Amino acid sequence: MKLLFDHHLSNKLVRRLADAFPNSVQTRLIGMATASDDVIWEYAKQSGFIVVTLDADYYDLSLLRGHPPKLIWLRCGNSTVGDIERLRRLNLKQIEVFSSDDIAGCLEIF
Repeated sequence: MKLLFDHHLSNKLVRRLADAFPNSVQTRLIGMATASDDVIWEYAKQSGFIVVTLDADYYDLSLLRGHPPKLIWLRCGNSTVGDIERLRRLNLKQIEVFSSDDIAGCLEIF
């Protein structure tokens, strides 16, 4: 399972979560730091990523366009890198189930 962390999330998450989510990237690391949500969405769709965001705009895109790509919407507000890493690890099993679910398009994590 490959995750694409949007530009509101730290690029440090890629390295810190590499053991659980290998082949994941962050928008700044692939030259998309200023790309629009639409461009990021299309890139994730074409490249087989699950988008991870704090941004409600991606949820709106998921409602309008469906999936792929799937969306993990972190509903924790602005948090430290460590807090987000812990949140991801605490929900690892739920994320794995979501990833393989053909019907679910958005997973909200609080």
